[in-house]
Amino acid sequence: MAGRRAGVADLRGPGFLSSDPTELKTALAREARALGFDCIGITAPGTIENAGRYFLEFIASGGHGDMDWLAAQPERRVDPRGLWSDVRSVIMLGVNYGPDQDPLAVLKQRTRAAISVYAQGDDYHDLIKKRLKALARWLVATAPSDVKVFVDTAAVMEKPLAQTAGLGWQGKHTNLVSREFGSWLFLGAIYTTLELPRDETEIDHCGTCQACLDICPTAAFPAPYKLDARRCISYLTIENKGPIPREFRKAIGNRIYGCDDCLAACPWNKFAQEGREAKLAARDELRAPNLAELARLDDAAFRALFTKSPVKRIGRDRFVRNVLIAIGNSGEVALAAEARRLLQDASPLVRGAAVWALAQLMSKEELAAMKSAALSGESDDSVREEWRAAS
Repeated sequence: MAGRRAGVADLRGPGFLSSDPTELKTALAREARALGFDCIGITAPGTIENAGRYFLEFIASGGHGDMDWLAAQPERRVDPRGLWSDVRSVIMLGVNYGPDQDPLAVLKQRTRAAISVYAQGDDYHDLIKKRLKALARWLVATAPSDVKVFVDTAAVMEKPLAQTAGLGWQGKHTNLVSREFGSWLFLGAIYTTLELPRDETEIDHCGTCQACLDICPTAAFPAPYKLDARRCISYLTIENKGPIPREFRKAIGNRIYGCDDCLAACPWNKFAQEGREAKLAARDELRAPNLAELARLDDAAFRALFTKSPVKRIGRDRFVRNVLIAIGNSGEVALAAEARRLLQDASPLVRGAAVWALAQLMSKEELAAMKSAALSGESDDSVREEWRAAS
């Protein structure tokens, strides 16, 4: 989006309010809230040098796993001016998606699936981007300038920028924590050529607490404020395209898309509020879906169930892989029938996960009786390796 560049003192047009940047900022905040944003803050582009340094260390350590897009042109990410040299102010906005029930409760229902809170409703990218564009149009009409909008799809370090804009602080789990909304904020950014008044950086309020670190099932935090994505259940169930490493399968439990443990454990959630956006609210069919029913999804049924959902982006095969890991962890012998059926699936990724699930639910004798026939018709090396490991 673009308009004629101008400083705030040169405001013109039908939306003209005042040449006072403070008045413009006040009006901007009012418009943002009218559009459905729950918080707003403004920072300068050169405020995240420390975060940029930590990011480069994270990439150098290999903690990003197979997310190669994170490592591509890191200079574009560590400073907003690396992405757009003309940016003068960064407007950070948040939308609360606080859940209406404890996200950890479903972990006790072993024949049910746990889907991360953010993915139980419509895809936040679409909703927030529309709001960002609407707010950006208002800003350009009010104060002619150039703008760019971003919501988790570009080289933007949203969380450090949100902290310097005063929306919250990056907790020891590396996610943003808000005194008002706890751990439940979607973030969006507007870069603008306008010089706008800055907000104060939020300080760290974690203190000695490390509840988020202690609860992590896979020990994905080598130290406070540091994440090894390769051990994170969100990475393993979403970004990871291959078989889930065996060392983490038991710890995944019934989490089939993402993980909320570190977010939900944060004591600051006692101040959190239930989200007010209906489109982001959990759909009933995604709150704690039945594992057996999910295992039966073909591609068409998968796409239909997850229409407008971020879950759809991982595809049916990766999703059913995750479901089979949860089935294997369920302890429910009756679910072995679902895994056995999926030994004939067209996807090697699914077949391999089915072997592991059966190995958790059946006796070695039962498994051995199936092995010879299964291997005789199996050409994929990764599936054959699952059979060998299951013996």
